[in-house]
Amino acid sequence: MLEASQLACRRGARPLFRDLSFALAPGELLRVAGENGSGKTTLLKILCGLLDPDAGEVRWQGQPIRALREEYSRHLVFLGHAPAVKDELSAAENLSIACTLAGCPASAQAVQEALARYRLPEDSVPVRRLSQGQRRRAALARLMLSAHAPLWLLDEPFAALDAAAARLTEELIARHVAAGGAVAYTTHQEASIDAAVRRVLELG
Repeated sequence: MLEASQLACRRGARPLFRDLSFALAPGELLRVAGENGSGKTTLLKILCGLLDPDAGEVRWQGQPIRALREEYSRHLVFLGHAPAVKDELSAAENLSIACTLAGCPASAQAVQEALARYRLPEDSVPVRRLSQGQRRRAALARLMLSAHAPLWLLDEPFAALDAAAARLTEELIARHVAAGGAVAYTTHQEASIDAAVRRVLELG
């Protein structure tokens, strides 16, 4: 279980949020909503350990994530709003490296199948030559190979996607939650994701 306890964060002199507490259990889907600048991306970065809150604590399975460090990172997948891909590498190379760094190497066949599902080129075209939508799909293809990670933290996963890619992403999230995974995602609009437990956290 992921727990946020009394979190507070400021941007300059302006508080983004304070006294923010919630829990995310296996099989739950949490949508983090709010206007631009309300702190959605900042909250996800705090939850995955990339940022420290000004106050409060994030715990995983009852333990502070600061103490768990690399062990915690092996239990989660974080996809930021900006695709975390290397421009000089191909989509396949990016995906393969991401899986290896996460401690779950994927076979070349599995990588190609994941890319094919997101309709991405299987050749060695550098990511810098792909469109914005293709770059986003290249990052999201990692979800095809991340069933092992119980926690997914996704920042605007539907941004720059066409209808087919959005539906596939919704299906992958729903499947992960149905299998007992926990997912928190940010978005400006409601998504059509089937989940037994769906909650909304409104910031701002």
